[in-house]
Amino acid sequence: MKRRCRRFLRGFLLLALAALSGCYPALRYEPRAPREALERIRFFYPVFRDDLDRESLIRAVNMSLRYLERANPDTTFEYGSLRLTRDQVTRSLETFLEILRSSSDPQELDRMIRDRFLVFRAKGRVGNRKVLFTGYYEPVFQGSLQPDETYRFPIYRRPPDLLKIDLSRFHPRFSGQSIVARIADGDVVPYYSRTQIDLDKALAGRGLEIAWLKDPLDVTFLQIQGSGRILLPDGSSLSVGYAASNGRPYRSIGRYLVENDLMRLEDMSMQNIRRFLREHPELLHEVLNHNPSYVFFRKIENGPFGNINVPLTPGRSIALDRRLFPAGALAFIRSRKPRVDRTGRITGWEPFSRFVLNQDTGGAIRGAGRADLFWGSGTVAEVSAGHMKEEGDLYILVRKP
Repeated sequence: MKRRCRRFLRGFLLLALAALSGCYPALRYEPRAPREALERIRFFYPVFRDDLDRESLIRAVNMSLRYLERANPDTTFEYGSLRLTRDQVTRSLETFLEILRSSSDPQELDRMIRDRFLVFRAKGRVGNRKVLFTGYYEPVFQGSLQPDETYRFPIYRRPPDLLKIDLSRFHPRFSGQSIVARIADGDVVPYYSRTQIDLDKALAGRGLEIAWLKDPLDVTFLQIQGSGRILLPDGSSLSVGYAASNGRPYRSIGRYLVENDLMRLEDMSMQNIRRFLREHPELLHEVLNHNPSYVFFRKIENGPFGNINVPLTPGRSIALDRRLFPAGALAFIRSRKPRVDRTGRITGWEPFSRFVLNQDTGGAIRGAGRADLFWGSGTVAEVSAGHMKEEGDLYILVRKP
């Protein structure tokens, strides 16, 4: 009896301490709604220090303000359990810009953020409470507007028969859910998989090709990044961005290689995946078609663009699960980043923290414990994005009422 009482008392004290500190037991389920993904903190705030220049932050905030200006005035945004109007979120970002311009040093900025903003923490991965940060960048590939013996692998624009069906129109219990499909023989069926598109040529000959690349792995990496530039034989370039996907679930080819003992987890990076598949071409189709998800593109100018249709800012734009986190939101992150020299060599790793904006999403970015940081373009961005797989903390900020 005494042992049970001691256990009860110990458990009660732990819960009380967690409640006071704003910390709660680790998640045992995957959040499905914003109120489950974010929790407000009232104590033990992070130190709001930023490792980048303020000009890039101001530019990224203005991009989110551009998105909000175009949004329907009746649009609402869920910050955890709070539901805010478009104008409230706009005023929040405008207040942040005022603080940025008026604060004279990092200590004053930190104090003003604590005084004037509500801070929500992402609950993180199931059983872990940490957010896994990965990186993405704007890749550059060689390609052509016409196929030949060198350029044989197409990237496609969105097919006209690809339908996105809003299931909430059929029953309230499907609120916020949709499917991607096509009509075949009068029936609604899933859209073509990667295998059907790449190997069975389900879309060939329909005039949907935007360009052709040298390597099917180039196509896959372009789809994973969501946007990129294609260098054409005449020296010009073509920028493309995400237009739609086939609605099939995203499956990581890196995880497939690890789970099948083809690569070690500690060696995992985009560069090493490319090297492995070039050394084992017999495995190429098996590995690539493990992921049935397929991305379609559109031509863009002044990109790359995120899913809220504004240009991404290197180091400042992040991709989060759009079902759980408010679009365009101001965020603050803490994690580790690689130090990369101009030759593309990683010389070490170091902690960092900075303000970022939620301006993108991705097929692999699912749940309250995943975030993807946009690094920009070039060698340093490619190496940093390809190797970043670090745990950290994610906070979402909004002005106090």
